[in-house]
Amino acid sequence: MLAATIKAKLRRGEVSIGTWMTMAHSSIAEIFGQAGYDFVVLDMEHSAITVSEVLRLIIAVDNAGSIPLVRLAGHDPIACKAVLDSGAAGVIVPNICTKAEAEQAVQMAKYPPRGFRGVGLARAQGYGTSFDDYIAHANSDTLVIMQIEHKDGVANIDEILSVEGIDGTFIGPYDLSMSLGLPGQLNHPQMVAAKRRVLDATVARGLSAGIHLVHPSSAVEDTAAATAAGYTFLAIGTDMLMLGETARSLHATLHGQVSPAGG
Repeated sequence: MLAATIKAKLRRGEVSIGTWMTMAHSSIAEIFGQAGYDFVVLDMEHSAITVSEVLRLIIAVDNAGSIPLVRLAGHDPIACKAVLDSGAAGVIVPNICTKAEAEQAVQMAKYPPRGFRGVGLARAQGYGTSFDDYIAHANSDTLVIMQIEHKDGVANIDEILSVEGIDGTFIGPYDLSMSLGLPGQLNHPQMVAAKRRVLDATVARGLSAGIHLVHPSSAVEDTAAATAAGYTFLAIGTDMLMLGETARSLHATLHGQVSPAGG
């Protein structure tokens, strides 16, 4: 169980740095895995990635030596079961606003008696060859992260974190800013206070505090600030932004060095 590796690291208070995929191409998954990131999040919420594509991406991330995680599209037990059976080491469950939603999120990722995850034979269980070992460790090893991205989730954070089986929280900065009426104003005092409330509550419970640092261009500064604040589970950039920002920056640099024809 790959999740056991990352969970042990987070329990020791060590920082884990990963990245984010929104494009369903296995080569991108391999590139990210080979780059040395601890984990790669495959985003099913704000992308067109399907369950069948997730399977191929998980295999690519696995083979490249990184840990595949999936940000689910919603609170669907069927989708959660499918990605875990495909070999995802854990799930990030979006838009958790209440204790009841947090309880359901944990239950759909855990086998009975803790949860109601269905039992099947798929890639995660070695197509049947490692069923007993997987079942014995799945509930303890699978990473379950609550994404807090609405002001109601912030207000209810203490109740949410009282649910047994949660490994940590993950701030969705843009949706959180939107719910506060501050779209994209990630450094507004209300945003800072909301993120701090979630961070403090998470750390107080001995859980891992995570955040998505979306823009690659400011990743170095943002990572330094986040780790100094106490975040230990960091997702850096997205495939789309890494490709776009690098392409635009290189083009601008080269365009400035080349004189126009006839100049």
